Amino acid sequence: MPIPLRGDFDAPRLRAIARGTKDAAQTRRLLALAAVYDGARRTEAAAIGGVTLQIVRDWVIKFNARGPDGLIDRKAPGQPSKLNDTHRAALKAAIESGPIPAGGIPDWHRQADPEPGTACHGLPQAVRPPASSCPSRRRH
Repeated sequence: MPIPLRGDFDAPRLRAIARGTKDAAQTRRLLALAAVYDGARRTEAAAIGGVTLQIVRDWVIKFNARGPDGLIDRKAPGQPSKLNDTHRAALKAAIESGPIPAGGIPDWHRQADPEPGTACHGLPQAVRPPASSCPSRRRH
């Protein structure tokens, strides 16, 4: 047996709300439910909404619980941020201060070490950039 729709709305009222909303998805859902209020079968409402019967059932449950606002798409909560406000401020300050110069000379001013096997860009081997960015280590 299908879940009944709330009794405090009717088809003309849902259509009026649909005309006034700017959310296309909510409009589609309201019009599908208005068809149900008019006596259409849920399969016809699903065709109007371009969805399956299960989705129409979900819309009915949301509509019954929260009214027309229950048919608006909500932003998914997602994973909470790992950074708090203090972390964000520190990160912003680090980015705005620019790169940390190694040995007092910024990376973009250093010359590549001309001898193969030595540190590239004056950086120790453990932290040097990939070989493709090191002129002395490129393969020709």
